[in-house]
Amino acid sequence: MISTVATKPFADQKPGTSGLRKKVPVFQQPNYAENFIQSIFDSLEDFAGKTLVIGGDGRFYNREVIQKAIKMAAANGFGRILVGKGGILSTPAASHVIRKYKAFGGIILSASHNPGGPTEDFGIKYNIGNGGPAPERITDAIFQRSRVIESYRIVDAADVDLDAIGTTVVDGMTVEVIDPVADYAALMEELFDFGAIRNLFGLGFRMVFDAMSAVTGPYAKEIIEGRLGAPAGTVRNFIPLPDFGGHHPDPNLVHAKELYDEMMAGDAAPDFGAASDGDGDRNLVIGKGIFVTPSDSLAILAANAHLAPGYNKGIAGIARSMPTSAAADRVAERLGIGMYETPTGWKFFGNLLDAGKVTICGEESAGTGSSHVREKDGLWAVLLWLNILAVRGESVMDIVTQHWATYGRNYYSRHDYEEVDSDAANGLVATLRARLATLPGTKIGDLVVTEADDFSYLDPVDQSVSNNQGVRILFEGGSRVVFRLSGTGTSGATLRVYIERYEPDASRHDLETQGALADLIDAAESLADIRTRTGRDAPSVIT
Repeated sequence: MISTVATKPFADQKPGTSGLRKKVPVFQQPNYAENFIQSIFDSLEDFAGKTLVIGGDGRFYNREVIQKAIKMAAANGFGRILVGKGGILSTPAASHVIRKYKAFGGIILSASHNPGGPTEDFGIKYNIGNGGPAPERITDAIFQRSRVIESYRIVDAADVDLDAIGTTVVDGMTVEVIDPVADYAALMEELFDFGAIRNLFGLGFRMVFDAMSAVTGPYAKEIIEGRLGAPAGTVRNFIPLPDFGGHHPDPNLVHAKELYDEMMAGDAAPDFGAASDGDGDRNLVIGKGIFVTPSDSLAILAANAHLAPGYNKGIAGIARSMPTSAAADRVAERLGIGMYETPTGWKFFGNLLDAGKVTICGEESAGTGSSHVREKDGLWAVLLWLNILAVRGESVMDIVTQHWATYGRNYYSRHDYEEVDSDAANGLVATLRARLATLPGTKIGDLVVTEADDFSYLDPVDQSVSNNQGVRILFEGGSRVVFRLSGTGTSGATLRVYIERYEPDASRHDLETQGALADLIDAAESLADIRTRTGRDAPSVIT
């Protein structure tokens, strides 16, 4: 039986770059989750009788919202639901399931790399039929609908047993609880040379993968230990927990410091270290004695992708988010393929991938992926690294230093100022924007500004335009500083400052990163007056 429940709009349901993210108590307000889910359905057309994929990263409140979404999907006319066992589906696995089973779309419940727990973060996002995040025209429609919604529809039915694989019926709609790992693992086996990687482990290669008590655990356990033969214990923290074990599931050098320290332990260190985040779409890659920045990792994976069976015919092109370093640009130039610079947000890669213009994409925020799905994919990046290591027979250190010698090194760092007062953060960016026209020619220390703009993107496929995507200050010699407010947090604002310096001289490729960027860091402070405006003496996180 379908019930129509009266409701009132909430004013704060505008999706960010990857869906709606708020603290759990916000989502627990009566009708809050239901309003947003109904707003999604009201913004879509022609889905009657079609398939919807639902899953999440297992964080607190995941199961409760899945039950709501199932019953609301039935009330709104969907014909079939595919949901991961236990409510689990990593974001890239959900993308693959949508694509493989030709679903109409999917609802992914996650706040990605943000903390989980009763007072921490939760999120809902909608992915379209290509498996990728909804484009802005849909997220804008969802927000507009959420501002005027008066009712939502839901069926009166018992909860679905999410822990039993099989099929049930909810008010005439079929609900299939599926193995969340099987389809994804099979796809990875098609893309990569599992035999070569098994041989690598057979030769004594040592690896550590930290799943951070998050969703990638079951996937990494099955693939790395189960199918690739790595020793038991290679995959750590592999059981997804609602609060991620009380840790912050963000694979960076702050929240994965234990792994970093282990990889820097001299000859005793494992050969390869990796981690993934809350919903499985980000990655951390560390070799013995060397951290590989996400920007460098993107460039190296693109330059070596042909060593994996799934990419042995070469790649069509590369796309990167604007704040990501230009390291990949030099790879694209040498390969003679297209290079596309987009705004931050994986949804901007979707059109390029669908049009066949690019094969590999990446963001500096530890997201890398390819045309196999329409999301970034943390475990995919780790497996491609393993494939490259197996074929080349060299260490991560050797591969990285050879890459720099060939293409030059982009010294690169991101300084995050988290949970800054929103008005202060917006004022900082607004002041910078107002000065852009007067900055070219300005000298800051020994640096000279050559260009300054607010990045705007013209999509080459659908001709859509995205403005105000980040303030860029470019200096003589190829260095730059970028200022951008992030849309992935749940409280306050996060100011991200990206600092980059290109160094073609191989004799200067062993400098300490923050030291190599010191003059640019000082320039960023001078330009934006960060300390005074934010009240912060230092960044919250440096990566």
